[in-house]
Amino acid sequence: MTRDRDPAGRPRNARPRDGLGRPLDRSGGTAASAADRIPDDLVITGAEAAVLADRLLREGRPFHAHEVLEAAWKSGPATERDLWQGLAQIAVGLTHARRGNARGAVALLGRGSERVRAYTGGAGSQRAEGEAGSPFGMNVAFFLAAADDLAARIGRDGLGGIPAADLSPGLLAGA
Repeated sequence: MTRDRDPAGRPRNARPRDGLGRPLDRSGGTAASAADRIPDDLVITGAEAAVLADRLLREGRPFHAHEVLEAAWKSGPATERDLWQGLAQIAVGLTHARRGNARGAVALLGRGSERVRAYTGGAGSQRAEGEAGSPFGMNVAFFLAAADDLAARIGRDGLGGIPAADLSPGLLAGA
């Protein structure tokens, strides 16, 4: 079977997926509704991405949050690329954790945290000059601390004792 492609030949994901992004049979199975899908060609502002990704993360839908964060990275300025890519990697790490893949979760949570840290400060930071420490109202420090703590706990103890609430950290400050 050939892969779904748009008119320009770029791959698209028209195949139905479950709540954690796993492909389902083309018949649809128990796929989420079409309204739940994040469009492949989504163009979104940083502020909109932060709000939507926060909601999806808190709802326990990190795969969908990843798609929103990926859209922000693709449509945002180059100076924000590390921020959005890192946040998307953390969301993928949370997806792996929810799917039961401890090794993948630890790897992606760590990679994402490193990328976001490179954006938020320190020598060699990619952060735009004069930008606030909480871009688009996100509590980046809290989100990184949650990702780091989760990666350490999963690495040490596995996924068995991790409460579902710990796999749904919020992204916005004060939300």
